[in-house]
Amino acid sequence: MRYSREHKLETHARIVKKASVRLREKGAHGIGVADLMKDAGLTHGGFYAHFDSREALVVEAFAYAMDRSTERWRRLGEQTPPEKRLSAIVDAYLSPVHRDDPGHGCAVPALGAEIARESPKTRKAFSAKLEQLVDVIAAQIPDVPRKAARKQALAALATMMGTVVLARVAGNGEFSDEFSPPGVTPRWIGTVRRNRAKRSPRPEKRLRKRWRSRPRKTATAARY
Repeated sequence: MRYSREHKLETHARIVKKASVRLREKGAHGIGVADLMKDAGLTHGGFYAHFDSREALVVEAFAYAMDRSTERWRRLGEQTPPEKRLSAIVDAYLSPVHRDDPGHGCAVPALGAEIARESPKTRKAFSAKLEQLVDVIAAQIPDVPRKAARKQALAALATMMGTVVLARVAGNGEFSDEFSPPGVTPRWIGTVRRNRAKRSPRPEKRLRKRWRSRPRKTATAARY
């Protein structure tokens, strides 16, 4: 029986969506193709009608998961006052809900260590999506030059993701909560705010200051 192009696209999207959840839950090599297809309501034999290889599915599933995180952060930023956007994203990221549900959470703490051992093609695809996450975080840090915001975003992401990894390793009890106490915004967020407050003056202000600091010349010298 031949299916329409629309039906094939819908089926493909369903496989990717299901795989993105299961791979985050079980790991990149914790579940086989047969089980992934079964979760999508399909047989193993239909896999190659949609993907050239298991790696192709893994790349698409990772990309899907990363895109969901990017969109979620953008939406949260749009709904929050500028000065509170970064805190809102961090609070949601470090919440017990995210910690205890890796299948629907950020792919980086769930799969990052495994991705580092994958093929160059997979790492390249993952790296591109990771850079998008950095850009989204940087966009939530207002009144800071782009380069400085990017540096702060890199530090924030590394801290957030490392915290989630350690909190998951510790389980879901009191020890885990010590890494990220529920309902408590991490103190390092204040460091980002202070860095923003200490930003350099605008170039024109620096020029005026430099000009005022120069020794005054005689009127004759000034004319020439």
